[in-house]
Amino acid sequence: MSEPLILVPGLLCDERLFAPQLPALAARTAVRIAETRLDDSLGAMAERLLAEAPERFALCGLSMGGYVCFEVMRRAAARVSRLALLDTQARADTDEAAQRRRDLMALAERGEFLGVAPRLLPLFLHPDHLERLGPTVTAMAAAVGKEAFLRQQRAILARPDSRPLLPSIDCPTLVLCGRQDQLTPPALHEEMAAAIPEATLVVLPGCGHLAPLERPEAVTAQLLAWLEARERASVGV
Repeated sequence: MSEPLILVPGLLCDERLFAPQLPALAARTAVRIAETRLDDSLGAMAERLLAEAPERFALCGLSMGGYVCFEVMRRAAARVSRLALLDTQARADTDEAAQRRRDLMALAERGEFLGVAPRLLPLFLHPDHLERLGPTVTAMAAAVGKEAFLRQQRAILARPDSRPLLPSIDCPTLVLCGRQDQLTPPALHEEMAAAIPEATLVVLPGCGHLAPLERPEAVTAQLLAWLEARERASVGV
């Protein structure tokens, strides 16, 4: 039995994002889902996670969840035994991405929150998975709701560039994405993996931004292998 695992969902996602992985992960260790709907800054999300976490834990985040992971590493890297960064990036938003966020926030504030998910679906999912997974993603978005969506977007817009942090991450780190991820493409993951000393890079074909749902078996296998990875200190390096 390894240390407990904390999973951090992305924007407009809840525990259903990791539903395909939960049975196998829960058979391996205790699993928690971080709360990301109540705070309007990544720092506050990280502080909430740390306040509720055990003293030492494995940490996995997707997209916005990855941004929360970086904030946790800034505050308490010694408590994190291993790190998984899924379909995320270390960079701050480009001007184009920031404007897209503001446009979606304006849509929600005009009372058209239900129009947000349909606009995001083609960016979230590989075309081959839209029909199968679209209803799940739409249901997660509805459950998260307008106010939490606005808080999450404000938090993401204010995030710093985390690239300077990467060389200091010294635990076994999985960097994984879909090859067709439009929001955080493979080049951004290659950048992270090159800068993190103990990183393993995995790029999944036929997969968009929500890899745990789109390629569930492959993601489960990679997470189980990552949980088995030995820490540097344990092998005397």
